[in-house]
Formats: sequence, C-alpha cells, structure tokens
Amino acid sequence: MVKKENNFYFVIGLILIASFSRIIPHYPNFTPIIAISLFGGKYFNNRNLAFFLPVFILWLSDLIINNFILDYYKTFTFIYPGFYWQYFSILLISFIGRNYINKISTFKLLGVSVSSSLVFFVISNFGVFVTSPIYPKDLNGLLLCFTAAIPFFWGTLSSSIIYTFSLFGIYKFIYQNKFKLYKNH
Repeated sequence: MVKKENNFYFVIGLILIASFSRIIPHYPNFTPIIAISLFGGKYFNNRNLAFFLPVFILWLSDLIINNFILDYYKTFTFIYPGFYWQYFSILLISFIGRNYINKISTFKLLGVSVSSSLVFFVISNFGVFVTSPIYPKDLNGLLLCFTAAIPFFWGTLSSSIIYTFSLFGIYKFIYQNKFKLYKNH
C-alpha cells in the first residue's frame, strides 16, 4: 500500500512542475494557477496548504515576472492595482477544489475548470475596475472593463481546462499504476 507521505510529495511535485510554466513565456493568461488551486484543494489534507500554496505560487511567480519587468522597464510594478482581488479569487477556487470535487469525472473536472475560470474572470476584473483610474466608476466603466478583459479570458479558460485535466489525469494514471505495482509484488 502507498504511504500518505508519498502521496503528499507526489502532489507537491506535480504542482511545482506545473508552476514553472507560469514563469516561462506563454500566451496571455495561459497559466496553471487555477488548476493548481483545484488540484491542491482536492488532494491536500492540510487545509492551510491547500489554500495558501496556490497563493504563494502566484505571489512568487508575480515577483519573478515583475522583477523581469523591473529590470526591463526600470520601474517597480510588483504591487499593481487590484492584485489582492486575484489572490482572493485563487483562495475561492481552492475552496471550490476542496469542497466540490468529491468524485472525479470528466464532466466534474470540466465544470469546475469552467466555473473557476469565470470566478477568476469576474473577481479579478471587478478588482481592476474598482482600483484602476482607467475606467469610470459607473455601469459603462464596468462593462468597458469586462469587455476589454474578454481576450484574456480565453487564455484563462483554455489553460484552466488543459492544466486541470493534465494534473488530475497524470495523478490518476501514475498513482493508479503505483497501486498495481504494489499489488503485484
């Protein structure tokens, strides 16, 4: 039988591998953060780790990405307007992974991927609307903000689906095969 510690290190390993793709060049918003939040929410027994590891990965990758911007543009941009709205949405998505993925199925993973992408889109872009001086603080400004964000949503949605199915699929494939190996010996 596989020990729980191996499961923990295996989940951490998959998350770390996926998190590196956030700092390499990619299509706008095509990142594994939503999938990591769902995956960690499902598989970590430790509630604090399930909620704060994805936020820490987002913070650390923001720091790395924005240090590149700092070197490139010679301005400090790490604290950008509305960053805490993004972090809150990641906490909420971890909650979704923890509480709504009981039995894994294709339909369930597709549903949580799409709904989590929508949660991220709505919360993070509302944060941009509230904190940015670019948009007038009325209904037209809100609609303008959300409309301007639509092109970025496709990267969020597609990456959420691809990374979620990848993480859960790799976990299931490898972990199930571990059980088969241990049963045969």
